[in-house]
Amino acid sequence: MCVAAFPAIGGLAAGTQSALFAAGLGLNLATGLAGRSAAQAAAQQTYQSSLIANRSAEQAFTAQQEAISDQLKETRASSAQEKLAKTIQGLQARGAIRASERAGLTVNLLLADAERQSANARESINQALESASRQYTRNVEGLIAQRDSRRNQLQSNINQAYNQIPSLGSIILNTAAQGLSSYATLTA
Repeated sequence: MCVAAFPAIGGLAAGTQSALFAAGLGLNLATGLAGRSAAQAAAQQTYQSSLIANRSAEQAFTAQQEAISDQLKETRASSAQEKLAKTIQGLQARGAIRASERAGLTVNLLLADAERQSANARESINQALESASRQYTRNVEGLIAQRDSRRNQLQSNINQAYNQIPSLGSIILNTAAQGLSSYATLTA
């Protein structure tokens, strides 16, 4: 590099000091631009990783929701079978009472009791099924909250990564500030 290529800058003598000053400014600018480029690459990598993680969160959400949906379907089918069994038991009990060939108030009371027991059993099954349905809704809401929390965290990571990228203006201002500091040191 030829020292004569750098004329005197401001109050600096031509030659070595002027060349060092110009080289320092260039290095500061190059360092700032390289840091900006590295921050942009890191932000892009964070973005790509977040896209993959978001797809994974969606797949997990879908799988979990299908699992609890299947569980509710099984509970409903089991409850329907139990209600049918209780209805059949009630009918069998009433049939047995009628087959005993008794008459009068006692038979009517026994028939009413058998019907009441059957109805109570079916109502108990209905309440358990309603409870399972409410629990299903709460579970789905929990899964949605969990998925949304993951999404929000991923978005926060992306935002933080992009906020770490210095602007061109700040790089130029930092380079100028360092240049003024160097100039002041060299001219003092």
